[in-house]
Amino acid sequence: MDRGREGFKPAVHPDALILPLRWRKPRMIFVDSMSDLFHEEIPLWFIQEVFAVMREAHWHIFQVLTKRSGRLLELAHEIKWPPNVWMGVSVETSRYLYRIDHLRRVPAALRFISFEPLLGPMPDMDLTGIDWIIVGGESGPGARPMKEEWVIGIRDQYA
Repeated sequence: MDRGREGFKPAVHPDALILPLRWRKPRMIFVDSMSDLFHEEIPLWFIQEVFAVMREAHWHIFQVLTKRSGRLLELAHEIKWPPNVWMGVSVETSRYLYRIDHLRRVPAALRFISFEPLLGPMPDMDLTGIDWIIVGGESGPGARPMKEEWVIGIRDQYA
């Protein structure tokens, strides 16, 4: 099945849900590369099915990343959160720092922030309750610059 044929149009693939149950060797699985499980067009029933599989496949670690922290927070009480799910939000500029506050209110076992791509300084962050951070820049033609002092600023706030 060609899952990419519709480009970036939101789609669900229930047939793919059982794949982690077939993998016996424990893996760290990034759930939604090039997608967002909490996109407004992804139905709650599908999100709940994804979490049910993650609960059943307890020998794996699942990383879920979203830019839609408002919807994540809105639906968090509708989800049974297993200990093997790491929940994260993307924060590219200080304009999106509110996503960290949303994430902090979600009952995930581990909470992380992806500052990717980091596009500006991140002053005065409250990183209470955040277990892990990732920092990176853009690559490829037309990549926007990332300044060293932005990275150091994040490091110093998290240390």
